[in-house]
Amino acid sequence: MGTTTPFDLNPWPTFGFSDDARPALARALQKGPAILVTIVDLQGGGPRPVGTQMVFGTDETSGFLSGGCIEADVALHAAACLADGEPRRLVYGAGSPWPDIRLLCGARLEVLVERIMPDDAAAAALKVFAKTRQPAAWLTDGAQRACTLADLAQPWPGAIRLRFEPAPRLIVFGGDPTALAIASLGVSCGHETILVRPNGPIDPPPIAGLTYSRDTPQRALDAIGLDPWTAVAVCHHDMDLDEAALLAALPSPAPYVGLLGARSRLPERLARLRNAGISEGHLTKLRAPIGLDLGGKAPFEIAVAVLGEIMAVRNSDLAAPISGLTARLLD
Repeated sequence: MGTTTPFDLNPWPTFGFSDDARPALARALQKGPAILVTIVDLQGGGPRPVGTQMVFGTDETSGFLSGGCIEADVALHAAACLADGEPRRLVYGAGSPWPDIRLLCGARLEVLVERIMPDDAAAAALKVFAKTRQPAAWLTDGAQRACTLADLAQPWPGAIRLRFEPAPRLIVFGGDPTALAIASLGVSCGHETILVRPNGPIDPPPIAGLTYSRDTPQRALDAIGLDPWTAVAVCHHDMDLDEAALLAALPSPAPYVGLLGARSRLPERLARLRNAGISEGHLTKLRAPIGLDLGGKAPFEIAVAVLGEIMAVRNSDLAAPISGLTARLLD
């Protein structure tokens, strides 16, 4: 391989913050061809699971595969693939043709490198499914691709199949520093985050990447739509607004509904919800007081506890519809 690449691997790899390759792929394809790299096999354990992806494109590098062991070499192969369009299967670790590239974890991993053109039909379909929040199956052998609804996937010999779940979403009700800290951390953690403050200020809070709604809880949730990939954090300091948000969220498909408030007031709140018709089954979904018990009371301490609890629910067997990794390789 050569020693130069058109792709920027910044020595501070903030490009690795996102697990979801779809936004970066869509941005890259707006400017020209893009390279998609996917871990398709892993043996011996490694820092990143099968299904992990990187994207390389014009002014675009996103994702990471190993924590620094192979990214620079993968970027060189990505540049070559961009030039000639030929897909590559690269092996690192045991059996690799590049023994000088050492994986400190001792793993053996195989990656698929493929070029995606701006008019690629599968990439266009993937973008539509992401926008409409429908689980999608991505099928590819490096040269041929298809993207369908997840349940309709029909892989061909030699093709891999990945499942893309809708992006995680967080809806925060409230407007005090704790609600803002939860919303801010949600954005930083890669959630599509919406702050709902009924009749709040006209101007949105100064948090980049945040969507803001001034609607009532019911209208806001009706407009957003709740699904199995959405978490709801109710953080008003108003009993009536809290109750309105909970009445709308608890019967929904959202797997996580958390309520900020004193433990001593919880029996009263549960009684009001029962009297309003919320079933015991729906009440079991309520996390109250909200967040993991980390002992902190400051806004960002509570925010860490809330996002940690949401991630624990998402990654647990009790929340089967939600995948901890946005794209995962299927058998």
